[in-house]
Amino acid sequence: MEINKNDEYVVDIIDYGANGEGIAKIDGYTIFVIGALKGEKCKIHIIKKLTSHAFAKIVEIINKSNKRVDSDCRTFKRCGGCTLRHITYKETLEIKRQNVQNLVNKMLKNKIQVQETIGMDNPFNYRNKAIYPVSKEKYVGIFANRSHDIIQVEECKIQTKISQEIAKYIVENWDDSIYDEKTGKGLLRNIMIREGFATNEIMCVIVQNGRKMYNAEKLIKKFPNIKTVIINVNTKNTNVVLSNENIVIYGDGYIEDKLGDYTFKISPNSFYQVNPIQTEKMYNLSVEKAKLKKEDIVCDLYCGIGTIGIFASKFVKKVYGIEIVEQAIIDAKGNAKVNNIDNIEFSVGDVETAFSNLLQKGIRPNAVFVDPPRKGLDNKTIENLCSLKLEKLIYISCNPATLMRDLQKLEDVYDIKFIVPIDNFCYTTHVECVAVLQLKQDR
Repeated sequence: MEINKNDEYVVDIIDYGANGEGIAKIDGYTIFVIGALKGEKCKIHIIKKLTSHAFAKIVEIINKSNKRVDSDCRTFKRCGGCTLRHITYKETLEIKRQNVQNLVNKMLKNKIQVQETIGMDNPFNYRNKAIYPVSKEKYVGIFANRSHDIIQVEECKIQTKISQEIAKYIVENWDDSIYDEKTGKGLLRNIMIREGFATNEIMCVIVQNGRKMYNAEKLIKKFPNIKTVIINVNTKNTNVVLSNENIVIYGDGYIEDKLGDYTFKISPNSFYQVNPIQTEKMYNLSVEKAKLKKEDIVCDLYCGIGTIGIFASKFVKKVYGIEIVEQAIIDAKGNAKVNNIDNIEFSVGDVETAFSNLLQKGIRPNAVFVDPPRKGLDNKTIENLCSLKLEKLIYISCNPATLMRDLQKLEDVYDIKFIVPIDNFCYTTHVECVAVLQLKQDR
């Protein structure tokens, strides 16, 4: 059957795609149906056709899934953030598990059974970091899906209420110009709010196209939990929100938060997981599954501000952390100091070369934690991990596709014992995973 743009069909939705779309098949040809749920029968309209697949929108839901719910957010269809808000939370967890399982089945020799996704008891207002673009019409919002049009949001269900209140207050009382992407003129670009959930400390970062000072006196009086206010100067025509130039106008330029028994210092540019409740679960699980011993030497690759290494430090002899962002390493060293940890060393460098340099100095870890960015591990690091023949390797991933690609390269040396998805980004299609690897017995 020839399928063309603007055609309409009645189809059964048989599965989910990686981005939460429903999948239908017509004579073996795949159609991704935006907003459709597995088990539904829908009348669809083809909006885009490619050689291998097509995209469609729903014209009518003929048989509705009992997993479908009315969304509690008026803007979710446009903003592109919580693309799964029309599905029960329990079902979103299964969608994420199944997406990871599909990748395992497709890419790995060992068709390991992926564990159930670890979800949240209360999957709302969970983000400790919010970045709000500012409209020329003087409101804060969020970028529309696949564009830089700013949608005004009455109430975001995943950002905290206090961050939304602070951002709105700043904009409503802003008496200077607003940045225009098209002309490159105007002062105020974005507002970033970071929070310590355990400490109730708040950081307010005002991203400006210039160094003009901001009078924060009324803001601090209105929101007494604000511990520091910073101007981030970003004069480049770029989609990157923050530059490396920060001007502290109130406080010390950082806030603190607690994960487990540990205190962490967070500066504007620090990488720190945005969902601390789930992050604590993820780190505890990673350390528990590593079955660390007092004589272990551990490497924490892509260590950020030192979170995983610090969690592991009390169980082992020594930890070495590597991270390419210099400010993160400064924060990591401060975090080790504030937590009275003296068996951990942090160094700045690209993992690809810095890990090799560490090994050349004669340091031989028997356990390694990796928590790379979305692009995953480089080939040199994978080569080093294979040649080390580690007793245990824990891979924490924010991208299941690159996780599976890397596990493919590791599974000749290591047995994959355990993969569990963790829902750090509730109601979105993103999922974190913890994979536990052990050296094969014949190695």
